[in-house]
Amino acid sequence: MNFGSSSKRIHVIDPGVQKNNCSSLPLYSITHYSYNPLHPPEPHDSIILVSCKRPIDSPLYIDTSPCLTAKDFYSYVVFGNDLMASNIEETCTIYKTITSQFQNSLDVETRNISYRDVHDMMASGFELEWMGYSDSFCSSALCFGAIGTGGFFGICIALSIAYYIYELRRREIKKMSNNFKEKLGEGGYGSVYKGKLRSGQLVAIKMLTKSKANGQDFINEVASLGRIHHVNVVRLAGFCVTASKRALIYEYMPNGSLDKFIFAEHSNRLSLSWKKAFEIASGVARGIQYLHQGCNMQIVHFDIKPHNILLDDNFVPKVSDFGLAKLHPLQNSVVSLTVVRGTLGYMAPELFYKKIGNVSNKADVYSFGMLLMEMAGRRKNINALAEHSSQIYFPSWIYDNIDQGEDMEIGDHATEEEKTIRKKLILTALWCIQMIPENRPSMREVIEMLGGDLQDLQLPAKPRFYPSDSPVRHLQSSSYSCSEESTESPCNSVPLEIEQIDR
Repeated sequence: MNFGSSSKRIHVIDPGVQKNNCSSLPLYSITHYSYNPLHPPEPHDSIILVSCKRPIDSPLYIDTSPCLTAKDFYSYVVFGNDLMASNIEETCTIYKTITSQFQNSLDVETRNISYRDVHDMMASGFELEWMGYSDSFCSSALCFGAIGTGGFFGICIALSIAYYIYELRRREIKKMSNNFKEKLGEGGYGSVYKGKLRSGQLVAIKMLTKSKANGQDFINEVASLGRIHHVNVVRLAGFCVTASKRALIYEYMPNGSLDKFIFAEHSNRLSLSWKKAFEIASGVARGIQYLHQGCNMQIVHFDIKPHNILLDDNFVPKVSDFGLAKLHPLQNSVVSLTVVRGTLGYMAPELFYKKIGNVSNKADVYSFGMLLMEMAGRRKNINALAEHSSQIYFPSWIYDNIDQGEDMEIGDHATEEEKTIRKKLILTALWCIQMIPENRPSMREVIEMLGGDLQDLQLPAKPRFYPSDSPVRHLQSSSYSCSEESTESPCNSVPLEIEQIDR
């Protein structure tokens, strides 16, 4: 990869493509959607590799044999920036899409070329251009530079080189959802429908409401998930951008969200065993830890809660909903915020109170602790209908029980292993919800706590559930971002201390 800062060009060659070896394939997908559509490199085109169940007799389909052969399918390449998924032959599936810059010696107009010629194009690589951010570009196009975390270049290269995300047209969304026939759910951000890709893969299609579709949340979600590939983070399969509509396409999670399995109002659902609950908690912790340290940019989620933990058919947890996420460099521990982000009941206290500490990824640790508490208690942390007033706030009540050495009943037939699991979840949660951010563990340390012996887990100091000092000043208006998609609690307006935090 050759980089020229003065010319604002970067020459990219996929490391998987080997010269003079036409059987070698690119490792990554990249298309013209991944970089600025107003200033693409010229000349350019997309090379789309497809696998088909039967032979295709079309001049548009270039046979890859004898370079690439397979027993179960036929392999071809197709050219075209405007070739959409709906235009691919019914028996064919796209498995790789890359950008190419044509060489003058090739007959581009008639496509009178062989696969060896195509492979030479891929081996030669291509150039990308970038530019500074301008408001004028964002008024009519999807502009990743608006994120302000490295500008257009930083986000765009990460999206394009790491993992390819399909951009789809609304008619394709309508087709894959069977005209939006099966609704999976609805929230403040819009409705979610079940769909199916041509390959047979089931997907969840989130159609954003107009009020939510044009702002930072949509850009955040595409940019954040575009750089993530982890078993415990939901995968973004595609998105749709039109003048008035926005849609996000995710892998389908047949078991829905975690909240449906841990709260009493959903008791008709299959109850999670303590062993499975522990596996889910550990998986969520690994997913959050990856967001904090596994990418070249740190991602703070700001909305960790049971509703945003999705479960696949094997109950493998996936962190989802990155509309409130914040990206910033790994070396910066402090996150700059001008508005509060999150859902009441899970938001870290430093988001409300000025003197507690700076906002960092420890805000996610706090939210994860509240999630652990609800998993361990099989109830919401705040329950106004509790039998005794001391039980209204579960973290405080359970801390006193442990501190006084009282046995924590979890059923008549609970095994010692199940009791150990529950106590480990609670002790880890109590460390996570410490009032002062510096007193909370990192997510890496949380994973070690969950994976270690119970005897090594000490009871921390009793968390203060409100600061000793009141906020210095208040904003009397509703000036914060809140995920309205939660089914746990309403998104209420409250007076807040809002602080601009700079490193």
